[in-house]
Order: sequence, then structure tokens, then C-alpha cells
Amino acid sequence: MADTQHDTDPQQRELLRVCRIGRAQGLKGEVNVRAFTDDPEERFAPGSVLLTGDGREFEVVKSRKFKERWILLFKGVTDRNASEALNGTMLYVEPTYADDDSDEDDGFYAEELIGLEARIYANGGADDDDAGDAGSHDDDSTDAYVIAGRVTDVTESPAQWLLTVTEPSGAESLVPFVEEIVPEVDLDEGYLVLDPPNGLLQDR
Repeated sequence: MADTQHDTDPQQRELLRVCRIGRAQGLKGEVNVRAFTDDPEERFAPGSVLLTGDGREFEVVKSRKFKERWILLFKGVTDRNASEALNGTMLYVEPTYADDDSDEDDGFYAEELIGLEARIYANGGADDDDAGDAGSHDDDSTDAYVIAGRVTDVTESPAQWLLTVTEPSGAESLVPFVEEIVPEVDLDEGYLVLDPPNGLLQDR
């Protein structure tokens, strides 16, 4: 996928993906963008500066939401030819982290979730009393989980994020990113745990 291809370099520079520029909108330089951020109002506010993977800066002059898309106008992009030339460009920002050591971990960037291995615990899921033991990966618990696939995309909707999980067969399933279905996310170890209802995953 194009998203994954564009992630390699910027990830090394510790940048987070915000949006991908799509088709031109009108004749005055506006562009449609697909957002990958949970705070588009802030990221796309006039005066905000977004970066390309090679370091170019794009300052937002104005922005508006239309259905599920955002329409942006960047400084210096004044006509349709200029806006069409940006089609497919991925834009990023530098990550910001809280200064304290708060234990709150309910906020994730979409960028952080893409690429995580999706696991299902064979003993019945994370709701079991022994689920924590299964997740510890002791030498005698190699069969404690099965690999359901890998997160290959994140779609943001008004209700909740939807994870695209590409299963070993190549089938793609949309998984709501809610605690009842995704009870555990471990960014350090590179996986998340699924407790899917019957029929959510195509291979199961």
C-alpha cells in the first residue's frame, strides 16, 4: 500500500503521518486530503505547518470539512495546476508527548498502530483470569495465542477508528478499535490483542 511505502523514511525522523493529499478541489489551489489524525481541527487549523518526508513545509491557509474529507488550502498553492501536482503527497508532523509520566494510555496515533501484529489468545481471550500469563510469553506458552494477521491501515470514522487487519490468507477485515474488541495494545512488543465476536474476521 502507498501508506506503508511513505512511512519508512519519516518514521526514522520521528514524524507522524497526518494526511495524504488527494485530488484538486476547484481552481484556486484547494486540495482534498485523507486525514490520519484524531485531531484534524488542530492539525488543519490556519497557520499549522505540515511536513513532507523530504522536509518541505506546507502552511495551512484555510481548511474546511466536507463529508468524510477535509479540504485544505496551502500557502503558495494558488491554482489548480499547483494543487494537482501535490496529489499523493503524504504530510507529517513532529510528535508531541506529555511532560509528565502519566499512566493514561488510551490515546494512540494511527501511525503507531499500523504494522502491529494482531493476536488472538487461544485460551479464550484477554478476559480470562490467566490472560496476563498468556501474554507474558513464557517458554511453555508458545501456543497461548494465534496470529490473526497484521494491522495494515487505520480508518478514522465519527464513531471510532476502524483497523484494517490483513489476515494470513490475504483477506482484509475491518475491526472497530474499541476496548471490548481490542483489549490490549503493546507498542513496545509490536502487537495488539483481539477478542473478536464471531464473524468479524473473515478467516474465523
